[in-house]
Amino acid sequence: QLQLVESGGGLVQPGGSLRLSCAGSRFTLDYNAVGWFRQAPGQERGPVSCINRRDGSTYYTDSVKGRFTISSDSATNTVYLQMTNLKSEDTGVYTCAVGPQCLGRLVTGQDFWGQGTQVTVSS
Repeated sequence: QLQLVESGGGLVQPGGSLRLSCAGSRFTLDYNAVGWFRQAPGQERGPVSCINRRDGSTYYTDSVKGRFTISSDSATNTVYLQMTNLKSEDTGVYTCAVGPQCLGRLVTGQDFWGQGTQVTVSS
């Protein structure tokens, strides 16, 4: 089985919303931090957001502040990325990873990854 599974991507118009999910397994229960990454077409993968599941602290890259919200549900071992007012530059493959801590918007370690979910913002 997969250690992390992303879901919730799709095709939306500019200004629309999506909620991405990152579901963990027994292998990821003890990790402190979960981060979201984005790889746009023809670009390098970069960190978007990170949450520390122990103290609740959250971090975002500047381009998504005020539009994206990361949250964690400990009961289901799931981390969400609520995305609103989506823009074309938000297009890309979104993946999640777990690690020991957040270094700003970047989760360190990245011991487990998901397969990614495609987000396309286009009119």
